[in-house]
Amino acid sequence: MNKQLKLSKRPEGMPDADTWNLENNPIPELKEGEVLIKNHYISLDPAMRGWMRDVKSYIPPVQIGEVMRAGSIGEVVKANNHPTFKVGDVLTGWGGVQQYIVTDGKGYYAVDTNLAPMPTYIGTLGMPGMTAYFGILEVGKIKEGDVVLVSGAAGAVGSVVGQIAKIKGCRVIGIAGGAEKCKYLVDELGFDGAIDYKNESVHAGIKEHCPKGIDVYFDNVGGEILDAALARLRMHARVVICGAISQYNNTTAIKGPSNYLSLLVNRATMQGMVVMDYAANYKEAAMNMGMWMAQGKLKSKEDIYEGIENFHSTFERLFSGDKKGKLVLKVLEN
Repeated sequence: MNKQLKLSKRPEGMPDADTWNLENNPIPELKEGEVLIKNHYISLDPAMRGWMRDVKSYIPPVQIGEVMRAGSIGEVVKANNHPTFKVGDVLTGWGGVQQYIVTDGKGYYAVDTNLAPMPTYIGTLGMPGMTAYFGILEVGKIKEGDVVLVSGAAGAVGSVVGQIAKIKGCRVIGIAGGAEKCKYLVDELGFDGAIDYKNESVHAGIKEHCPKGIDVYFDNVGGEILDAALARLRMHARVVICGAISQYNNTTAIKGPSNYLSLLVNRATMQGMVVMDYAANYKEAAMNMGMWMAQGKLKSKEDIYEGIENFHSTFERLFSGDKKGKLVLKVLEN
């Protein structure tokens, strides 16, 4: 039997526990060329909130009655003449919030758990890490000496963005919620400074830490913090729009930036990015980040909770900020 978390309704505002149904369903027989993957870990990401909306986006919405979409990693426990994968292979892909998945393997790739543990492959070496890598290097176009400001800096994407920017010789300031997270950014990840948006003025903090302005702003939160960053842009600055977690559960209209004319005055650019556009280059990115990890230049942190039945309470941590690094759900046995 297979525990599966299925979308039961389209939420308004913050999803409640009734947004999903937990079902226990039989595992179908494998067809020719299919494998059965036993999921070990499931990735929880802010983008999941957007996937529940029935609106046009970069990816179709999760339909009512479908298994909740999620990145995952697990082990092949059964194979029916699959051309690439065999029993014992560890695969990562879009396995959803469930214990098992039957798949033809499209969109999955094998990983080596001798090089890194499973959770790292859905964190720093997975979608969040790829988002950080291509977002700051390809869209942000950082160069040595740039002043880089990162919001959501203690999260899965932001923490990697800041570390890559440091590796490339930038001055990096992170915005995070709470003294503990700010201390983590500076003391453990090597950021040059941190702004505690919960306990200090973001405007004043940016002015203090970036007195000559910002060359690159990597935005994970949107709203008022985006506006504060736009007010401090330098000439030819780049703003990377990766996410807007402060707006995802709004029941009113999304708040857009009122300081957008700063883009005109400073000849700056603001560009959105979706990691799937860079899929052809994931392997190269993983090699580079794996090398930085081996050299001790890039740290990976996963915040792991257990049990599909605890999905909702774990999911809420994405928006309460009660986590550090990558949020992961460990799949338990029946």
